[in-house]
Order: sequence, then structure tokens, then C-alpha cells
Amino acid sequence: MSSRDTTLKLLKSQALLPLFYHDSDLISIQIVKAIYKGGGRLIEYTNRGSNALKNFSTLRKLVNDELPGMELGVGTIRTLKDAESFVDAGADFVVCPVINKEIANLIHQHRLLWIPGCITPTEIDAAEQAGASLVKIFPGNLLGPSYLLAIKEIFPDLLFMPTGGVEPTIENLKSWFEAGVFAVGLGSKLINHECIIAEQYELLEKRTHDLLALINTIKLSGNV
Repeated sequence: MSSRDTTLKLLKSQALLPLFYHDSDLISIQIVKAIYKGGGRLIEYTNRGSNALKNFSTLRKLVNDELPGMELGVGTIRTLKDAESFVDAGADFVVCPVINKEIANLIHQHRLLWIPGCITPTEIDAAEQAGASLVKIFPGNLLGPSYLLAIKEIFPDLLFMPTGGVEPTIENLKSWFEAGVFAVGLGSKLINHECIIAEQYELLEKRTHDLLALINTIKLSGNV
């Protein structure tokens, strides 16, 4: 199981957190493999269905056996019970849509990265007080890069990751990274429904590769 610092280092390098959920374990396996082949080394499997824990355990075995260097985290964790279950199943990091101090304490005890979701300055402050070093700004598209730029001045020691509505375009990504984000989270904008229905996993692999290359180009441009 990875440490908090290792996860942060990997996320800083990749600057992209793909996230998804699918009821099918077989389809979930193909998605994770495609992300990996495209260069992705972190992925968030969201707790949004009845098969989430079972599928996560299957993916944990896949990563351990076949995908060296990849970290598998869990998202949409709202209860302490769920947090305990997924940590026991081998989650490398935990993403929450809310701030729950019991969950935060559990994740800190396991020396894993805890990423709570926030919108307002009050929520962001509460997350920092609970030990967060990285917060998820959700939904990112409703707030925008200008909001993040202002917030960063108030919380200079925190790292930020917008999720929800982030577009995989040079214009949108550049605006976020120029505002100072640590990374961006993408779900259906990367792992879209049409691609999965058509079983176009090679296309998903290419989309991942191209998106990582685009983000790297933006980061190396000298303007972020």
C-alpha cells in the first residue's frame, strides 16, 4: 500500500486523475488496462454502485498482478464504514465528496492521501484543519479557474484539483493550470459512455496518452 507522499509525488507528475465507475468487473478491468497502456499511473474507482467494493477488489488484484507502478484509489466515500471497507481492500488513496473528520482520521492513521471535496472557503478551511493537503474543487466548471486563482491566495499551503466539467482541451486545461491547480480530475470527459459501449479501448488508450501529453506540454510551457 502506498504512502501519502508517494501518491502526491505521482499525482504531481501525472497531473491527471482519471475516475470512473462501471457495474461490470470485466469492463472495469478493460478500462483500467487502457488507462495504464495510455500512460496513466493513478486512477480513481468511484463508489457509485452496488458492485463497487467487489469490483474494486478485482481491480486491486489486477493492479498488483499485472500493472506495476499503478496506484488505485477510491472515490465518493461518504461513510466511515465504506472508508474502512475500501482501505481494507487496498485503496492507495481516498477521495470524498464531503469533509468527514472520522474518515480523515482513519485515512491519516493508514498514512494514505485523503482528498476531500470542497466549494466554499469555509469548507476548504475545515478540510485544511482536518489535515488535508490536497482538496478537490467540485463541481469545477461551476466555479472556474478565476475562483481558484482567488482562493489560492487565501490558502497558500493547500493544493487544489478541480473535478467535474474540466474539458480535455488546450484552452480549458491551460486556464486551470495557469490558475495554479496541482492536477485535474476527469471522468466522462475522458472515459466516455460511447467509447465503452463500443468497446473502443484502444481509443481510450490513445485519448489517455494524448491528454497526458497535452498536460505535460502545458506544464512545460513556462506559463504555469
